[in-house]
Amino acid sequence: MKLKSGDEVLVLQGKDRGKKGKIEKLLRKKSQVLVTGLNLYKKHIKKRGNKPGGITQVMKPLAISKVGLVCPKCNLATKISFKIHNDQKIRVCKKCRQEI
Repeated sequence: MKLKSGDEVLVLQGKDRGKKGKIEKLLRKKSQVLVTGLNLYKKHIKKRGNKPGGITQVMKPLAISKVGLVCPKCNLATKISFKIHNDQKIRVCKKCRQEI
């Protein structure tokens, strides 16, 4: 997987197209990511015992194919390539050729 938690991504498709956010969690088996503050939906919760009911906002995961990594150097959404340096695999921006 080319993305990691804490990476800044740009949403490429969907209702939040064009917005940027940080990856909060990766769901590797489903190939999805949770992006902080994006893809929010309202959920109605029924009162149960001590817990109050009401309407809350819930983050739903986005497919990895719908987000693009934002390069910290050139500040553009980019694809990622890899380079091996001293037996370490390093992510590289395809636009500016800088290490990420």
